[in-house]
Amino acid sequence: MNSIAIGRLAELASTKVQTIRYYEQIDLIQPFMRTEGGHRLYELKHVQRLKFIRHARELGFGIEEIRELLQLSDNPETDCSAADAIARSHLEQVEIRITKLAALKQELKRMIGECGHGRVSQCRVIQVLSNHRYCVSDH
Repeated sequence: MNSIAIGRLAELASTKVQTIRYYEQIDLIQPFMRTEGGHRLYELKHVQRLKFIRHARELGFGIEEIRELLQLSDNPETDCSAADAIARSHLEQVEIRITKLAALKQELKRMIGECGHGRVSQCRVIQVLSNHRYCVSDH
């Protein structure tokens, strides 16, 4: 069995050492062992775990969702309905965010379109930002 130092693990998993330490602090990953000098040592399976975490973060999953998904992946023979439920819930949140972002986009376009490009005292962008009642949507 080959042990990997934290710097090499970070390199293999395309992440930062500080990120690995943070994931240790919040119990998403644990070192395989420590040397007598206190240096962390890992195994190759930690590379995959870190890649899993990074990919889940890129997809917008929160830490608690990732924690649950990791627990499920640690028990591969269990039913995957919990993983499916987590992904479905996350998808619902993404769809809500997309709807809000679309409304925000329209409001910004309207605000910019109504700007007369004159003086700040008559700037529609400043007016709308100063008074929420000028907004069309309730984003």
